[in-house]
Amino acid sequence: MNVLIGCEYSGVVREAFAARGHNAWSCDLLPSDTPTDKHYQGDIFDFIEGDWDLAIFHPPCTDLAISGAAWFPEKIKDGRQQAAIKFFERLYQCDIPRVCLENPVGVISTKSYIGKPTQYVQPYEHGHYETKKTGLWLRGLDPLKPTDIKDLTGLPKKVTQRLHYLPPSKDRWKLRSTTYKGIAQAMAEQWG
Repeated sequence: MNVLIGCEYSGVVREAFAARGHNAWSCDLLPSDTPTDKHYQGDIFDFIEGDWDLAIFHPPCTDLAISGAAWFPEKIKDGRQQAAIKFFERLYQCDIPRVCLENPVGVISTKSYIGKPTQYVQPYEHGHYETKKTGLWLRGLDPLKPTDIKDLTGLPKKVTQRLHYLPPSKDRWKLRSTTYKGIAQAMAEQWG
């Protein structure tokens, strides 16, 4: 199967599909963190046309996520939020038969015709002792089923909300936006 992982520099989802024998490619404006000849560095819309069976897109959430609500008035005024919504919608409308768009809780549910996500997933449903509620907007795909539910009872917030407590660094944004391996493996197992 030909799989396009859009807006992914980490290679986590691409490699999960490749490990199952799929022709998986990633595409991002950034170079891949994992050296490979299966990464196109450039605009997703320069690469999206092709014989793809499945696409999983990770559009930037900077101007969409509720975690940045304090900056929404500025982002609305200068057009960044509307541009991010249009980018999201354009990906959703692509001609690929099976599509997943992922994003944290944000404005797509209320400000886009696409509406609410098909489902929300959590890392603790896929083998990680962490929370990070992430929406999946699915077209032509069944919702992901949990693969390895972890009990977070009694664990400190610094563990279950590790990404929230990351100290400031130049790579903090990358660490916070990388797909959890358990979720990537579930995508590859269930959609591949």
